[in-house]
Amino acid sequence: MKPSVLIAMSGGVDSSVAACLLKEQGLKCYGATMKLHHVQADANPDDNPQIGKTCCSLLDTEDARNVAYRLGIPFYVFNFADDFRKNVIDRFVNAYHLAHTPNPCIDCNRYIKFDRFLRRCDELELDFMATGHYARIHYDTASNRYLLQKAVDAKKDQSYFLYAMTQKQLSRTLFPLGNYQKQEVREIAMQHGFVNASKRESQDICFIPDGDYAAFIENYSGLPQAEGDFIDPSGRVVGRHRGLFRYTIGQRKGLGIGSSMPYYVYAFDTAANVVFLGREEQLYTRILEADDVNLIVSDMLDKPMRVTAKVRYRQAEVLAEVEQIALDRVRVVFEHPQKAIAPGQAVVFYDGDYVVGGGTIRIARER
Repeated sequence: MKPSVLIAMSGGVDSSVAACLLKEQGLKCYGATMKLHHVQADANPDDNPQIGKTCCSLLDTEDARNVAYRLGIPFYVFNFADDFRKNVIDRFVNAYHLAHTPNPCIDCNRYIKFDRFLRRCDELELDFMATGHYARIHYDTASNRYLLQKAVDAKKDQSYFLYAMTQKQLSRTLFPLGNYQKQEVREIAMQHGFVNASKRESQDICFIPDGDYAAFIENYSGLPQAEGDFIDPSGRVVGRHRGLFRYTIGQRKGLGIGSSMPYYVYAFDTAANVVFLGREEQLYTRILEADDVNLIVSDMLDKPMRVTAKVRYRQAEVLAEVEQIALDRVRVVFEHPQKAIAPGQAVVFYDGDYVVGGGTIRIARER
């Protein structure tokens, strides 16, 4: 019997080609789009431009449906809007109110795509789920573990966003695009006449298509925004901030501080409602601690391990040593100081092409 697979189809070119490749490999394919936002059924994109600009929007759903029809595979729409609000949007807003810098794409993968969607796959009694992520999964017989490997296309590699995948999730997931270059994917879509072959990739957070995080957080939470002091390293008040959630570690623009030398946000005191401003050199730290740790290569790190690591998606990997200091906590010491390490972001560490694991940054310090 052919293996069966449920493909998460966002309406973009990547997930469409992933479905196409799996169909050509002879798997029994089913496509599904996740409805992640509450939008009125009779909403008109002409009246609300954001309808067509978010991931898994109404227009994206129609693009996915069109591709599924062209491939001749069944197509479903799953309403995960409540799960998405609770596990992604609420976490995002709460993190900013704690002066942390969250990564909602990681939370979406962790709680929606590879949890809620996989459970729907189980309910349908299907063998695998698949997505259009650029990454590879490799089963290692020596360790009897599934390993997460970078994609062949280094510019598109998305393994950073996938570090939280468990062994069960890795064993049940297919990444058909892992061995392809992005241009090859576009060409496949064009050859098959997919409606989204030339579709532009979204660079925004899907639920904030205009990129105005502060306005979204203010409107969503409805909480009063308490102003407070900007304080420099000498303890001098140099201005007033407009609410902690409006600032992130490393921020220079939009502070409203007149100075002959630029100020940067380098720390917060949430209890005192204070934002600390300093010079660029104060952004550099060598050591961080992270919790909410997920390891892929093993259950535990029994000794310090030399790795490469990064603290944001677009950052180049740098040399570091990671040590497990508690059941759910690691310490990462970088060979050279790193700029603007922000609590709330993810640190992900690698051994060559393989993801060792990662966690959520809580503390960053010099020594």
